[in-house]
Amino acid sequence: MILMSLSDLLEKHKSTLVERWFHLLADSYPPDTAKFIKAQKDPFHNPMGDAARKGLEALYNGLIQGIDRETAISFLDPIIRIRAIQQFSPAQALSFIFELKSLIREHFQKELSSVALHEEVVSIERRVDDLCMLGFDIYMKCRETVYQLQNEEVRNRTFKVLKRSGLLKDIDDPAETIQANIPHAPAGKG
Repeated sequence: MILMSLSDLLEKHKSTLVERWFHLLADSYPPDTAKFIKAQKDPFHNPMGDAARKGLEALYNGLIQGIDRETAISFLDPIIRIRAIQQFSPAQALSFIFELKSLIREHFQKELSSVALHEEVVSIERRVDDLCMLGFDIYMKCRETVYQLQNEEVRNRTFKVLKRSGLLKDIDDPAETIQANIPHAPAGKG
């Protein structure tokens, strides 16, 4: 019996594993949403599902063949961005990446008992960990943008209320006015 490499096994079972990985991702959403994501194959009616399918397949291929940072980010970003905007916690947003390890171990349980594949398993799992780290960076940048937008919205609403109440005069930049109206502490002796 000839033992196949893990890369060969992953390539041979790619369609099954990518589909199962996609289902794990979809199942992290509420049941009705998960059902829609899995069932609706039309990219115009389900752009998130389409981006996820394509992204997961490209990331899976990258795990086997290698993938550069920018390419990995380009496929992770649409998936993570949606999850960050939808208020997923970091763990919830990234759990689908870690689940690939379990999926591979479960699918190839018999084959992975071979000591000869140990180094390949470690290498693949390290690549999965690297994807997760990239995903975390993406998630944090997205959440930071969301917080900035929310802060700007609150500032703009506050400015409008103050202006309507007559507490502020007409000005061009609300940020300058708010900063100008903040009392400054007297300069201390150095």
